[in-house]
Amino acid sequence: MPEKCLQLLKGLYEDEKYSSIIKYFVVFRHMKKQERGTIMKKQKNFIKIVLLGAVLCCLLAGCGQKSKNVNINEGMAAVEALDYNKALQCFEKAMVDGEDLRLLYRGQGLAYMGLTQYTEAAAAFEKALSNSNGQVDAVDYDINYYLATVYYKLGEINKSIQAYDSIIALLPKDKVAYYLRGCLRIGTDFEKAKADFDKAISLDKDDYTQLIDIYLVLEQNGYKEVGQEYLQAALDSGSKSMTDYECGRMYYYLKDYDNARNYLEKARKTAGYEAVLLLGKTYEELGDNNYAVSVYNSFIADDQTNAKVYNQLGLCKMEMGAYEEALAAFQAGMNIENNDMMQTLKFNEIVTYEYLGEYKKAAVLLDSYLTTYPDDETAKREYTFLKTR
Repeated sequence: MPEKCLQLLKGLYEDEKYSSIIKYFVVFRHMKKQERGTIMKKQKNFIKIVLLGAVLCCLLAGCGQKSKNVNINEGMAAVEALDYNKALQCFEKAMVDGEDLRLLYRGQGLAYMGLTQYTEAAAAFEKALSNSNGQVDAVDYDINYYLATVYYKLGEINKSIQAYDSIIALLPKDKVAYYLRGCLRIGTDFEKAKADFDKAISLDKDDYTQLIDIYLVLEQNGYKEVGQEYLQAALDSGSKSMTDYECGRMYYYLKDYDNARNYLEKARKTAGYEAVLLLGKTYEELGDNNYAVSVYNSFIADDQTNAKVYNQLGLCKMEMGAYEEALAAFQAGMNIENNDMMQTLKFNEIVTYEYLGEYKKAAVLLDSYLTTYPDDETAKREYTFLKTR
């Protein structure tokens, strides 16, 4: 294995700023659309995620050197191409050929996750962990994040929490593991959940995205006032060091839309599309959808490569009852290659066709959608509705 690869992974893995990056690969594809919104707020870390993922994959595959795990490598390539059945065939052949069992079972788990066969995925990841050489390393950390996600999807919350316990034992400064464990605990043990959130915040007090994520979880679970206390405390202690964009975000989630607007207007030219999106949403909350549309269109006039802005423009148009224009916005976003909003855009396109009364078109598209995203419960309910139209 090339020394350069080892050094790069070691540097990233030991730097606490990167200790949680692997989890984005793990949880994102298997979250509900509503849950993905929280993770996607961390888009600023995307390049770091890709870098660490590439390095990890490089290590697992042998960094380009001739590998004994030929079938495993082929299977992982099939997983990356979303061809999960082919991947499973490759891993079965790897079993026959005596290839690395830990990587083999890890690959099987990933393929089963892709097929939404979570019971089989859990069994595979457990086997992968049981085939460890006894020295805990980055692969064990990676597998435990997958395992936590699988158990969450199976509704086995205690086992999911135990997986995060294992991650925290391995990396006690992993703020994301504390945050996610808190998300699981919030439904049954508020005090333990809050302790996890407090720990996550203490590990990086300037991570305002994480702070907002925690607020949203608390709000969704009936602890809105506690979440607001976190936000207000951050404003009180860090407003002088916060950027205009960060202040605007805090005020937005505190529902102080006048202050949010003022800060976000100042951040509009320097903070990128995130400020544009939040500024537009602020005007929507203030009841000025026309100005919100102008904010989105002004950005699009200079940059036609951001699917998130097209999506929000479409949602705003939907709210205004301009369904044809909403459809055009969603489809424009879908035409952007390699965008990370495709599932959301496709679903919104289907809903728009329903509002336009084109139920047959919506049904055809939804059937195709469910083939690609079979785990979307909201879409399944929508399909049941469409069959009655």
